[in-house]
Amino acid sequence: MKARIPGANHQSQAAMMKQVQKMQEDMANLQADIEDREFTASAGGGIVEVTFNGKHEMKKITIDPEAVDPQDIEMLEDFITIAVNEAIRNIDETTSREMGAITGGLNIPGLF
Repeated sequence: MKARIPGANHQSQAAMMKQVQKMQEDMANLQADIEDREFTASAGGGIVEVTFNGKHEMKKITIDPEAVDPQDIEMLEDFITIAVNEAIRNIDETTSREMGAITGGLNIPGLF
């Protein structure tokens, strides 16, 4: 049988709410920080380089002029696809890793 301490449950709930509010603030700050960051990825040994922001918006694409071969557009398209997917994967992995540090690894659906 557990002994009850008057007011103890209320204090622990208040402390828990403070922790949750702090976590929410930290997560919002981190999300804003990630959205402002730039993520760059390349493919084909640097033939194609793309830069995204943390909102998954492409900001820049650089293509080495020597890669533009009218006879092999398919390879260039593949390099662009690879670089774009890698940049997006970097954003998602960074977001997940850094949010996980705030939440202690707790996976909260819909938060990130």
